[in-house]
Amino acid sequence: MLATKPREIAVNLLRQREEHEAFIETLLNEALDRCPFNPLDKALVRELVLGVVRWQIALDWLIDRKTTGRPPKPGLRILLRLGLYQMFWLDRIPAYAAVNETVQLARQTGFTAQAGFVNAVLRAYGRELDPTRLLLDDLKKTHPWLGYSHPHWLYERWNQRWDAENTSLLMAWNNGPASTYARINSLRTATTDLLPQWDLEKIKTAPCAFDWTGTNLVFELLEHPPLDTLPSFKKGAFYVQDPSTLLAVHLLNPQPGEQILDACAAPGGKTTLIAQFMNNRGRIVAEDTDETRIQRLESNCRRLGVTCVHTRHIPLSSDTASPTPSPSSESTAAFDRALVDVPCSNTGVMRRRVELRWRLRLEEIQRLSRIQFDLLLRASRRLKPGATLVYSTCSLESEENEQLVRKFLTAAPDYVLHTERQLIPFRDGTDGAYVARFQRKP
Repeated sequence: MLATKPREIAVNLLRQREEHEAFIETLLNEALDRCPFNPLDKALVRELVLGVVRWQIALDWLIDRKTTGRPPKPGLRILLRLGLYQMFWLDRIPAYAAVNETVQLARQTGFTAQAGFVNAVLRAYGRELDPTRLLLDDLKKTHPWLGYSHPHWLYERWNQRWDAENTSLLMAWNNGPASTYARINSLRTATTDLLPQWDLEKIKTAPCAFDWTGTNLVFELLEHPPLDTLPSFKKGAFYVQDPSTLLAVHLLNPQPGEQILDACAAPGGKTTLIAQFMNNRGRIVAEDTDETRIQRLESNCRRLGVTCVHTRHIPLSSDTASPTPSPSSESTAAFDRALVDVPCSNTGVMRRRVELRWRLRLEEIQRLSRIQFDLLLRASRRLKPGATLVYSTCSLESEENEQLVRKFLTAAPDYVLHTERQLIPFRDGTDGAYVARFQRKP
């Protein structure tokens, strides 16, 4: 019973996801916060839940091969997905154990009458492990969207932009585990002081250097206890942040004493890095439409020792599509620089948001691009002549990036594009991101 407990939690979470159309990451984090499991059991729950969601259509392809003419009901399909995921994607779990535990789970979760069916399907694959692995490998070549478990429309879209090889590399990246990175907070500590403390806290790290981060600023956390339990975290010595997110602030290049607008600021990763660049001298107006997220931003500022940030809640307009205009006191040219890090489709961070691929629609990308354009145009009107404006997304889609920038340049002829850069996971080894840097004419 104890051995299957993490699997019972996984099945319950996967059921809740389908029954309530809830985001699995939210359900998972809430469940793990409540349950008294040890770290290894929690890690197993996370692996099972996220793995089943990530590989959903590849798992369904396997199921359909053995259940022609009798498709299983949703609850039963979840059990089969869980068993097959353990058999073909988790090397450390023997196939016979995956079969036995899934059959036991069927009996424990209301599918006693179907336990024999579950047993038959999984045991059939247990006799065909190596041939099935070859089939799954071949599927990546013949039907890549199935082999890498991505929506067909998204695969076709990316394949038209890049080629089949690079699109497969991108999908493989999305299916891999997301690394954890820490950005050193120089407002609280120095790298030379923090590294010995990390050793004492049993954190294993690897330094990371990109042309936009320099050295001794970002470290990959290879092994670590729960981060929020660490003294170094509590005292604000670092912030968890992917290296790709530092590119926008690097191109913004904020200076001490300046007036900076951060138009879509919460939860504050880029905001607090701007403050770090400014050494807490100057003024950052950090705006967001979500009051709860603003509270998180303020909490992050307190922990990191950021004192130059002034937050502002900007409510949505009546059509809920975009924020209402900013107060007239700052609607004219008031800022030296502005960062507009807009809400986006998040296709550049799909490995961190495993459910995104199944929820995203083309219409959503188009809807977001209209909001993004509005946010960028409004922010552009609040900068001084000669000021710097940076637009950024964590999207790979041209409607949110290059196409939008061309549209903006047509609508705002007083701005000149100086730099634009797209980070692509299969090429740059980081999450995807797009950044454009403009300057307002004097």
